Amino acid sequence: MNKFLILALAGALTNAYAADTNKAAYDAAKDKAAADYKAAKAQCKSLKGNAEDICTEEAKVARARMEADAVAQHKAGDVSDLRKAREDVAKAEYELAKEKCDDQSGNAKKACTLDAKAAKDSAIAEAKRADPTPTMAERTAAATTTTADSARHTTAVAGDAMSDTVITTKVKADLAADPGVKGMDVHVETVKGVVMLSGFVPSRVEADKAVQLARGVKGVTEVKSSIQVKK
Repeated sequence: MNKFLILALAGALTNAYAADTNKAAYDAAKDKAAADYKAAKAQCKSLKGNAEDICTEEAKVARARMEADAVAQHKAGDVSDLRKAREDVAKAEYELAKEKCDDQSGNAKKACTLDAKAAKDSAIAEAKRADPTPTMAERTAAATTTTADSARHTTAVAGDAMSDTVITTKVKADLAADPGVKGMDVHVETVKGVVMLSGFVPSRVEADKAVQLARGVKGVTEVKSSIQVKK
């Protein structure tokens, strides 16, 4: 058999194996997210009133974050799935924030709700900017470009996704290693070098520390924080 054909077949088999491995890891991560959510939701039943509602929404946020992490780690090249996962996190965090706003009243509750919606809209906008899926007009214009230009564009997008994944992983590691920050309470997303932090922490000092750590990671061009202080 031609040696070039052998090498091509070997490469195809390697790629297929890698794809199967990533799918298995992704499926396992999603199953764990579902199991953790079910267990957390069951514990919420011991609470009453709005406390139970908040607990349930916190479980939903945790599941959305785990699923988003699974997409980032095992489907980094699928920007559409990554965008949707980030939007799901933003929506879950919004529902949680609204439940917490229910503990307030009057103008304070109104302001709390508006802040929650603004945070959600900002997060969703960032997620959409991370998805390079073209509109119909853009697809029509793109039809006039050369094959070489399209290939270079695809390579650049893939490179950005991989770089963002590396940055996210490093920021998470630094947060987890720092005793001044409860890293598991801070959610990290990276889009083209811009790190987005969200979640709830006990104090403003901890929120500022998380931003400082993220800024110190190589490759980070900007840090946007929507971290909220628990009340």
